[in-house]
Amino acid sequence: MSGTGKSTVLAELDRRGHRVVDTDDDRWSEDVATADGGVERLWREAEIAKLLADSSPSPLFVSGCVANQGRFYPQFAAVVLLSVPEPVLLDRVASRTTNDFGKAEAERDRILRDLHEVEPLLRRGAGAEIDTRRPVTEVADLLESIPARC
Repeated sequence: MSGTGKSTVLAELDRRGHRVVDTDDDRWSEDVATADGGVERLWREAEIAKLLADSSPSPLFVSGCVANQGRFYPQFAAVVLLSVPEPVLLDRVASRTTNDFGKAEAERDRILRDLHEVEPLLRRGAGAEIDTRRPVTEVADLLESIPARC
């Protein structure tokens, strides 16, 4: 979900020496036309499949939130939902300087719609949930500990 701290915690995991991939990057995702004339961001499935086929022994942390991610859940050691309450999410989106998404009213409306409609689906597919109001170092510690429990 936008504003939950995915990019921030990925940066911390990268700083710690882990392999990280933010699938918001165009290498991993693309905009695809929908039947209703809109556009939807989806993972480039061939690229994600190659990424996940890498047999490197070091942990890989992948971040993203797209409609087709569930197809890859069986290939992950763990699926974790990062979450925060609505007021925190809206405050983060309004104050962040690294990403303009959510600055426009229509984008905030979409974020809220996703929070209410999509987050429950993500929660059902996740094996763990972390409230990212915690310090980023603590969130990273928790993420590092999850694969050991799987």
